[in-house]
Amino acid sequence: MAERVLATPPVPSPARVTVCALTFRRPQLLPALVEALDRAGREVDPAEAIIDILVVDNDPQGTGAAALADLVPTHLTPMRWVVEPTPGISAARNRALSEADSSDALVFIDDDETPTPQWLVRLVQTWREHHASAVAARVLPEYAVSPDPWILAGRFFDRRSLPTGSVVEVAATNNLLLDLHVVRGLGLRFDEQFGLTGGEDGLFTSALTRAGGRIVWCDEAAVTDLVPEGRLRRRWVLMRAVSHGNSSSLIDLQLMPDHRLAAARARFAVGGVVRMGGGAVRALVGAISRSPRHQARGLRTACRGVGMLAGAFGWRFREYARGGDPRWVRIRAAASTADAS
Repeated sequence: MAERVLATPPVPSPARVTVCALTFRRPQLLPALVEALDRAGREVDPAEAIIDILVVDNDPQGTGAAALADLVPTHLTPMRWVVEPTPGISAARNRALSEADSSDALVFIDDDETPTPQWLVRLVQTWREHHASAVAARVLPEYAVSPDPWILAGRFFDRRSLPTGSVVEVAATNNLLLDLHVVRGLGLRFDEQFGLTGGEDGLFTSALTRAGGRIVWCDEAAVTDLVPEGRLRRRWVLMRAVSHGNSSSLIDLQLMPDHRLAAARARFAVGGVVRMGGGAVRALVGAISRSPRHQARGLRTACRGVGMLAGAFGWRFREYARGGDPRWVRIRAAASTADAS
């Protein structure tokens, strides 16, 4: 079957680009981030794009307001701040889509990230030059404290790096430009079932590419991701591996045609068991040989297998559960969206 490629509408000159930072109860990070986004916006040639900044606060109490109120508006690229009270990152991302309804492109960045020089210039240039439906870019870890060598050996925070112009099938939204004409044309939204689990971005971008959209990589448009001390613990990184395995299986099941769901569940169950067994053996070899690399990567593989197996049997791991909410919830059979596309 020939590859289906969605025709991307011509980019207007200048394009209107909204840069959105999502935040939840981390007001101490907002002033530096907004100032960095202001600098990034002023680097862009106004003939290429007109930039505005949007902050979506997912805390119903609006804890980011005080931090943003201290900034001097006249020194900034035009900025808006809104509260999205519905819990979950999917609701916050959908609010950004709604708020950017008059923009040509929307750029997502997280509140714990910092753009490198020319970040936004490179994103916009790649979008224009490649007529892309989306542009994904690199994320570089910046550790708050020196990590345990075991964590470094496991490469838990390593992210991919690809030649600029490479086409990818799926992307994270922590450094992503979306062509909103394409998104609106396809009627894409972030699935709120994944709001507290993560993986909403993988589902969204997978649906985009399956509908014929093209996601192009830009390696120069990097951001640095602040990794706090609390995440540099073995338990945290291993639970993140469980979460990633779980969301990967649930995403594929969500996109699977109904008549193939049973076979897909069986495949994920077998794959999960194989990863659990293979990872456990590698971790044991690592423990015996005193190899942090084999031990850490083996446990990471095994934990990913746990998440995959749970997803195959309809269990969802809610990595971002709030308050006393349970981490694991049982879900009904995935409702396939594949047939609609």
